[in-house]
Amino acid sequence: MEDVIRTVKIKLDVPDERCDDLHQTKDQFLHCANTTAAWAWRHSDEYCVTSKQQAENALYERLRNETELTANLVQKGIRRAIEATKSGVARLKNGETTSQPHFDAWSVVYDKRSATFHRDHVSLSTVNGRVECEYVIPDDPAGTPLGEYLLNEDYEFRMSTLQYDRPSEAFYLHARMRRTTDEHEQSTGVSSDAKHRTVLGVDLNVDGSLAVTSTGAFIGNADEMNHRRREFEKTRGSMQQTGTRSAHLSIQSMDDREHRWMQNELHRASNQILDEARYHGCTHVAFENLTDIRDRMAGAKRFHAWAFRRLYEYVEYKAEMLDIKVEQVSPAYTSQRCSKCGFTHERNRRSKHQFSCQKCEYELNAGYNASKNIARKLLKRLRSGQKSSSGGAPCQCALTSGTLNLNGEFIASVDSTAEGESTDKPTTSVVGH
Repeated sequence: MEDVIRTVKIKLDVPDERCDDLHQTKDQFLHCANTTAAWAWRHSDEYCVTSKQQAENALYERLRNETELTANLVQKGIRRAIEATKSGVARLKNGETTSQPHFDAWSVVYDKRSATFHRDHVSLSTVNGRVECEYVIPDDPAGTPLGEYLLNEDYEFRMSTLQYDRPSEAFYLHARMRRTTDEHEQSTGVSSDAKHRTVLGVDLNVDGSLAVTSTGAFIGNADEMNHRRREFEKTRGSMQQTGTRSAHLSIQSMDDREHRWMQNELHRASNQILDEARYHGCTHVAFENLTDIRDRMAGAKRFHAWAFRRLYEYVEYKAEMLDIKVEQVSPAYTSQRCSKCGFTHERNRRSKHQFSCQKCEYELNAGYNASKNIARKLLKRLRSGQKSSSGGAPCQCALTSGTLNLNGEFIASVDSTAEGESTDKPTTSVVGH
C-alpha cells in the first residue's frame, strides 16, 4: 500500500469556557518561538545559532519555567524559530537584507505527544490541562475531505496545526493525515524500493504552473496566486489610506485570510509533489537552491521567495514521514541545458515556457526541461558519494515515460514512449495533475 499525505481542515466545537485556554496557549507558544528567535539571532559579527539541539539545551528549562506549556509544545516553539533562523542566515550569506524572525500569526503545532486525535474529536494540550473538542462534521460527509480522509480508517493522524479565524471566531485544526503502510514498512520504516535511489526533479516558476516535475506533472497555478496577491495589495492600499481603526482591523483580518489561502494552496501543491514522488517510487526530491532566487529568477519578488521557501519546507517535513529525502542543488544552467543531448546555450530558452535545443532540435516545456536537469544534478551528487563507480545503489531520474540513469540507460514504463523518442511539445497552459 502506498503512503499518501493529505491535510484536512476541521472546524472544532470548542467549549466556550475553554476558548481562552487555547488563546493563552497560542500566546505562550509564540513566546517560545520569539524568545528563541531573539536568542538565536546574533549581531552581524557573531554567528547565528541554527542548531535545534543547541537551542533546546540553552532555552528549554527557561521556557518551561516561563510558560505553562507541556515539554512538547516548548520544543515545537523552539524548533519553529530555529528553522526560520536558518532561512534568514542563508539569505544573509547571499548578501540579502533580512531581520530577526518574528512570529505573530495565530498557530500552534501539535503532534501525538501533545494531542490525542480521534475520528470525531481531539484532545489538545493547553496551559490549563487538556481540552476536548468535537469536530464539526456535516450530516453527509461523503465526497468531502472529511469523509475521504478524516473518517477513513486507512488514514492516521500526523503532526497538525491549530489555527484561529478571527472573523468567524472559530478554531480550525489543519490535520495532516497519512495513509498507513503495511506491517513490514511500519516496522522497518523503509520501503521495499529503498535500495534504489530515484530522484524527482522540481522546477519552480513565478508564472504559469507553480511547479513542474521531471515526471511531467504541472502543479499549482502561479498566475492565480499572483492575481490574488495583487487584489489583496490593492484592497489593503485603499484601506490604509482611510486610516481608521475599523480599517486597521479589516486589514488585519484580510491579512489573516490571505495567509490562510496561501498556506492552503502551498499545502495542496506540496501534497501533489509528494504524491508524484510516491507514485513513481522516488527516494529523493530535488529542488533548486532557493537562497538567491529573487536575484536570478526574472520577475521574482519577496512574495515569490517566501512562497517557494514555504513550499520547500512543507515538502521537506512531509517527506520525512514518507522516508523521502529532499535536497537542493545548484541552479546554474538548469534552464539553458538540453535535458536530452546536454547542449547548453542561452538561446535554447526561447521564451518563458518554451525550450528548443539549438543543436538537436528537442522541443518541450521549459519547466519540464529544467526539472529533469535539476534531478540530474542530484543524481550526479548521489553517484559521486558512492565508494566505487560500479558499486552502490542504482541512481536514476524519474521521467514521465520511465527512468533514466547517468549512463543514458533508459527504462520505459509500461505502455510509454521511450524518452529518446519523446513527443513532448512546448506548452504555455497550466495543466492540472
